[in-house]
Amino acid sequence: MSVSSSEPLDLIKLVLDESVYVKLKGSREIVGKLHAYDSHCNMVLGDAIETVYSVDADNNITTTTNESELLFIRGDLVILVSDAANV
Repeated sequence: MSVSSSEPLDLIKLVLDESVYVKLKGSREIVGKLHAYDSHCNMVLGDAIETVYSVDADNNITTTTNESELLFIRGDLVILVSDAANV
């Protein structure tokens, strides 16, 4: 897919109203439908599934999953945004 964009956030516009994968600080990942975003990378996702990874004292990795009908993501937590089909 060849895409011409003048700004990095223009790429997010291509996945508006599509399912996206968002990697966040703090070992968190969210998959959901992107409803809105702004220039600070704040996002509103619908039908979101959040996965939180944690490591205990014995180095065992545990995951916790939370589902939300509507979720606001603060832009300063965002590390990566991708089309969920590519993950």
